[in-house]
Amino acid sequence: MRRVTLFLNGSPKNGKVVAVYGTLSDLLSVASNKLGIKATSVYNGKGGLIDDIALIRDDDVLFVCEGEPFIDPQTDLKLSEGPTGAHTDWLTLNVGGRYFTTTRSTLVNKEPDSMLAHMFKDKGAWGNKQDHRGAFLIDRSPEYFEPILNYLRHGQLIVNDGINLLGVLEEARFFGIDSLIEHLEVAIKNSQPPEDHSPISRKEFVRFLLATPTKSELRCQGLNFSGADLSRLDLRYINFKMANLSRCNLAHANLCCANLERADLSGSVLDCANLQGVKMLCSNAEGASLKLCNFEDPSGLKANLEGANLKGVDMEGSQMTGINLRVATLKNAKLKNCNLRGATLAGTDLENCDLSGCDLQEANLRGSNVKGAIFEEMLTPLHMSQSVR
Repeated sequence: MRRVTLFLNGSPKNGKVVAVYGTLSDLLSVASNKLGIKATSVYNGKGGLIDDIALIRDDDVLFVCEGEPFIDPQTDLKLSEGPTGAHTDWLTLNVGGRYFTTTRSTLVNKEPDSMLAHMFKDKGAWGNKQDHRGAFLIDRSPEYFEPILNYLRHGQLIVNDGINLLGVLEEARFFGIDSLIEHLEVAIKNSQPPEDHSPISRKEFVRFLLATPTKSELRCQGLNFSGADLSRLDLRYINFKMANLSRCNLAHANLCCANLERADLSGSVLDCANLQGVKMLCSNAEGASLKLCNFEDPSGLKANLEGANLKGVDMEGSQMTGINLRVATLKNAKLKNCNLRGATLAGTDLENCDLSGCDLQEANLRGSNVKGAIFEEMLTPLHMSQSVR
């Protein structure tokens, strides 16, 4: 019976003495079990490939490979015993079960303050654990570690398709690769899809309406409906606070008790819309058309347009009994034939406003600016007690 000593390729340590019997395949099977690898070939100490079991002699020293070329263990030993300061010796890292071979200088020189540099700058300083093959064990994700190692090799961030940049970023932070962190943060920012600020179409909005129960409040706060056709839709109780409704077509829409606070309605068409109990505080409806609108709620709920910008609006023929237009701006607005009974217009800017044929009975105009306003064909007399004294 012959005995031989088996070593891993390139390693003069942790050998296994085994008996040689049967065929070369039997020896490779024994080597696989003893060394914990998938042995495919056997070399002698001089690098000669053994392809016949008859070539093996008693007490031979053999080196087992997994398909890689033969590595002279003496050369590897000399490299490992070189000057510590040179950082030129080769290392094998076992990162999450995957092997990476690199030089000590790669891990140390580019980022001298990183964790990897401190781990491998001085041999044995950190007491790094090694596996049966002598590879240094690192319990991290290999797919995220590979781009980091390549970056340390050539200074370029290259990430293969399918690799999550956020995972690589977390590994870079873990190992303290500061310069790579900056590159990754920029790459992640550039990879994000641009925000979609395109306006919501009528078709999309109708789909939302149909999917929402009538008793549920639909929140459209801050959404962009610019230029959308929302005419003749039932928009009751919807929250449009701070939404962009500029140049929208809202003609004949039912906006009863809708919240349009600080919404942008500039240039919109709201002709014949139902605006009972609507909240339009500080909204911008400059240049909008609100002809023949109904703000009057039989139950007594008053529409609130306090502080709204209504410059140049056309509200001709609208029913606005009890409406709150306090400190609103109605400069150059058209309010011909409007019903403004009991309306609050205190502090309102009515400069050059056309109020011809309006019903202003019991309206409060105290502190309002009526410079250039037209009060022709009034349905009821305007008492001085109602206006500026």
